[in-house]
Amino acid sequence: MKELNKFSNKIFFSCIFFILPVFIWTIDFGVILDQRLSHFSSDRSADYAASLIPRFYTPLGENGDLYVSAGFYIEYANEDWNYIPELLRTEFIWYFNSADLVIGRMYYTDPLGFIAEGLFDGARLSYDTNIGTFSAGTWYTGLLFKKRANITMTNEELISYSKKLGYNDFIDSYFAPGRLVYALDWEHQGLGYRFLEQKFSLLGQYDITGNSLHSQYLIGRLSLPIQAFRFDLGGSFEFIQGSIGTRDSSGIPDSEGIQDSKDFKTAFAAEIGVEWILPTALRSRLSLLSRYSSGVSGGNNAFLPINTKTQGTIFRAKLSGITMISLDYLARLHRNLSLGFNSSYFIRSDLETYNSYPLINNTGEGHFIGNEFFGRLYWSPFSDLSMNLGGGVFLPSLGNAASGADNLWRAELNLTLSLY
Repeated sequence: MKELNKFSNKIFFSCIFFILPVFIWTIDFGVILDQRLSHFSSDRSADYAASLIPRFYTPLGENGDLYVSAGFYIEYANEDWNYIPELLRTEFIWYFNSADLVIGRMYYTDPLGFIAEGLFDGARLSYDTNIGTFSAGTWYTGLLFKKRANITMTNEELISYSKKLGYNDFIDSYFAPGRLVYALDWEHQGLGYRFLEQKFSLLGQYDITGNSLHSQYLIGRLSLPIQAFRFDLGGSFEFIQGSIGTRDSSGIPDSEGIQDSKDFKTAFAAEIGVEWILPTALRSRLSLLSRYSSGVSGGNNAFLPINTKTQGTIFRAKLSGITMISLDYLARLHRNLSLGFNSSYFIRSDLETYNSYPLINNTGEGHFIGNEFFGRLYWSPFSDLSMNLGGGVFLPSLGNAASGADNLWRAELNLTLSLY
């Protein structure tokens, strides 16, 4: 019996000796440590946030991949500490013929990048053809962390989003609103013109929370590079059924601007941009971008995206009833040192949508909100270490919607360490 056990142990450890290197070779593991210290003039206190993000990747045979990542966040804001666990991008990918199937928590963005963008739970099937790539996906948002999903389509969701995370009330204070999101996408580069990139999408969301606010989007985007230039043109028609609920009297902005009505209404958003690689000794880029979203004037609905993606760093406006004109400059000063500068001007698309925004405070009678200036210095001394220092100011005095309001400013320092 002892001889048999010795022989079994030899077989076992021999198998481990030959199999373990295979797993070590195919498994990719890493950790990202990110820290941010910021100061915003509105609360006159410093905020601190740190995140630890381990990730894991391994191929599953010749036709599959598995990627898992999670995060643990520590935040200090408003003189209070928050501890937040979160499952991040976690997906299984299966490849077959000219198609691939992704299941899990994945990243998705619409062609314009400001309607639905971020992590979603579900499945997506993509198929490559001679006339482009077709894909179809369906996702659920109710298991995401609310700050990650950033869904504030109704006033009730906006109030819930602002509610502090509490472990005594974890279910109601942690998770995002439950919405069923679906998309049919097509993209192609070169159809009709050799370098013309085309992206189109039929996107929608179905509200299963009981508020009954549904929306659908027809989205298109064209991009054309010509020598040192790149031109972009895109737009979206939105069809809305339902209401965002009643306005909140505590000063929470009714930035979506949808009236409390069950009517079927439409809205519109568009963007146009141009990027220029400058012919200078420095590797630099200058880009101009303009975005427009419809408001509520004339009984219409303001454009209502699924995810709230703010259009400014300091003036954090949702793209509803807002026009934004932005000029960006980015230059590489050295191999590991870059400088970026942004100037963004904000205009009200109508005089009703942002009427209850705290900055305007129901006193603004003009369309022009003000200008934001923000700069950032990037330094990456090593491939696994990067830092950036940013700061800027928003000047309402450069407009007539809230010209008497105080200036807003922000300063922040970010440090990221990647361990592979």
